[in-house]
Amino acid sequence: MDVKFMIQALKEAQKAYDKNEVPIGCVIVLNGKIIARAHNLREKKQSILSHAEVLAIEKACKKLNTWRLEDCDMYVTLEPCSMCSGAIIQSRIKNLYYGASEFKTGACGSVFNLFDYKFNHQVNVCGGIMKDECESILKTFFKKLRNKKKNLE
Repeated sequence: MDVKFMIQALKEAQKAYDKNEVPIGCVIVLNGKIIARAHNLREKKQSILSHAEVLAIEKACKKLNTWRLEDCDMYVTLEPCSMCSGAIIQSRIKNLYYGASEFKTGACGSVFNLFDYKFNHQVNVCGGIMKDECESILKTFFKKLRNKKKNLE
């Protein structure tokens, strides 16, 4: 685990924030180098599949010309949902590091733990990396959104 990669994921989250997207960022690392980076684009693309993790997995697969990301690590600012957790398992990511917990949809232990099941591939999961910073950008975003909504009423 390397904090410098979570810092890069937070930079991706800031890009999402600046686009009025839920600020979640993700990077995928192979041999100590970032090979893919992404942030949420659900609003822009109007696609439920445009989560940061899925977009980063797609980029990494394209870069490596394979769907198997066996030696890769993922750093994401928020605990992945069940869709993203499934994609992480299916792409055979080696290690998952996330920042803030997601108590509504988190599939790494907050709501349930998809990684506890015995699939053909096991992912090592570690949460709470730069938790405060990852929580802060989300809290700021949603506070801004609530205030904007309140001012429109």
